[in-house]
Amino acid sequence: MAKEQMLQFVDVQKEMPQKRPPDLRAKDFHEIYAEYADEKAKVQASRCSQCGVPYCQSHCPLHNNIPDWLRLTAEGRLQEAYEISQATNTFPEICGRICPQDRLCEGNCVIEQSGHGTVTIGAVEKYITDTAWEKGWVKPAVPSRERGESVGIIGAGPGGLAAADALRRKGVQVTVYDRYDRAGGLLTYGIPGFKLEKDVVMRRIEQLEQSGVEFVLNCTVGEDISFDAIRGKHDAVLIATGVYKTRDLQGPGSGAEGIVRAIDYLTASNRVSFGDEVPEYDSGELCATGKRVVVVGGGDTAMDCVRTAIRQGATSVKCLYRRDKANMPGSQREVQNAEEEGVEFVWLSAPKGFTGDRVDSVLVQKMRLGVPDASGRQSPEVIEGADYAEPADLVIKALGFEPEDLPTLWGEPALEVTRWGTVKSDFRSHETSLPGVFAVGDIVRGASLVVWAIRDGREAADSILAYLAQPAQVAAE
Repeated sequence: MAKEQMLQFVDVQKEMPQKRPPDLRAKDFHEIYAEYADEKAKVQASRCSQCGVPYCQSHCPLHNNIPDWLRLTAEGRLQEAYEISQATNTFPEICGRICPQDRLCEGNCVIEQSGHGTVTIGAVEKYITDTAWEKGWVKPAVPSRERGESVGIIGAGPGGLAAADALRRKGVQVTVYDRYDRAGGLLTYGIPGFKLEKDVVMRRIEQLEQSGVEFVLNCTVGEDISFDAIRGKHDAVLIATGVYKTRDLQGPGSGAEGIVRAIDYLTASNRVSFGDEVPEYDSGELCATGKRVVVVGGGDTAMDCVRTAIRQGATSVKCLYRRDKANMPGSQREVQNAEEEGVEFVWLSAPKGFTGDRVDSVLVQKMRLGVPDASGRQSPEVIEGADYAEPADLVIKALGFEPEDLPTLWGEPALEVTRWGTVKSDFRSHETSLPGVFAVGDIVRGASLVVWAIRDGREAADSILAYLAQPAQVAAE
């Protein structure tokens, strides 16, 4: 296909894969978007302008070669498109599903800026890799030679898994330790199936196992095994624990029954989807069926909670956020999906307190946006005398996550942390204050995106390989 057969954005309109109707998709946890048909993927990929400065690529944390694999898709050269996509992204089918493309690649697409509607990059990325799995092009890593060095990775989320994949491809022996009974971290237990069906994650875990990665699950560092023991067992260690400590609600009644953490609520729902027995779900403690649900927060976790509550059969679902729609941190695409499914957003609102030993209402205070804060965002201010009571049977705290106190939990005071409690590491090498110990993902960045964790994990793998090579270089000298 000649270059002029690209640039079809003037004649061809943007068209996402078909989205299931809200009344149908709100009854199950299956993904809401259908797959592109082959011809539709080619046509949508052909809309790419192949611009000289690909802003989509520069605004992707992984700097994926997006124009190249769009062109190859338009030409029907899907296996080559997959190989280029996989070259920079360990899990393209996952990023294609859950990345906030509207804030990253698609939001910076040149033809989007010119008013023609962005190229549907995420949907094409998903299509390419799903086709690769179907055709058998996705293979476990088989290193050309095995190496004797071993690396211990603490945390089986996207950062740890990306590093594990990269290290195994170089023949390093890799052991991943995780507190949960399944690997994947928030990919498995945090993100609902309607955004990321769990077989998509599990087949990647299986592929890593086939490549020789060892998983030690149900293993909490500091309890089941010491951090010192892991360091003693391996030539290098990577910390990729993520952040799981929930920011708390304040105000009278905040300790009432029926006020739960988002991570507990989402984990229970995802466990049920695996067929696990979950007593807290069966008892109603972590289930929204028949309840008036209020979710507090405006990020992607809050979106996951409100849309899960709809699917569980809540009587009503309301989301309180202290700023307006334009200033919320969550994906606008997710807000639209939630509104279509029946979620009511109560903008410029925040909880002041709660009533009932078992919560029966949220005392809501109305806000307005005042002067910008240090970050440049307008700060919410309380409107005096505008409080009201919002009936609620279940309140879900989705205010974000903070790091656990790893130096204390692991008995390692020499592990330096920042004033925010995140692990301090070199932004280039990802090495911490401890020799041979590296850290990536949310435990360094604070709560962030899956794609950033993947990038960190891949970069850290390169640094670990360089670190492992140092003793041999010293001996040679």
